[in-house]
Amino acid sequence: MKPVKARIPKALPRGAYVDCADNSGAKVLYIVSVKGAKTVKRRYPAAGVGDYVVCSVRKGSPETRKTLVPAVIVRQKKEYRRPDGTRIKFEDNAAVVLKEDKSNTPRGTIIKGPVAREAADRWPGIAKIASIIV
Repeated sequence: MKPVKARIPKALPRGAYVDCADNSGAKVLYIVSVKGAKTVKRRYPAAGVGDYVVCSVRKGSPETRKTLVPAVIVRQKKEYRRPDGTRIKFEDNAAVVLKEDKSNTPRGTIIKGPVAREAADRWPGIAKIASIIV
């Protein structure tokens, strides 16, 4: 997992709802925890583009509902700055569900909508099946 070069604000705290951007069967995800989050005392851990999170499936197919799944944030509404000076933001907050094993590959076979370049660089399995990388 490569480090992210952009200054990405952590705009999705624990407890946020995000859309699922793949066809894994989940529709709406609830962020339960952020893996690797460094925070001060009493601050909610938060995630940004390219971060690894654990989510609970709130809406989706009956097999996937009420399960904990690992996911990666691929879009966020809050704008962030890239090293070349451009700023980028998306229409919605979205994540891609990963497989349970340590392969870090997506569970679905297609990703709906664009994927941020920072997330695609950090997670090559997501970059392979992404239709649009912005």
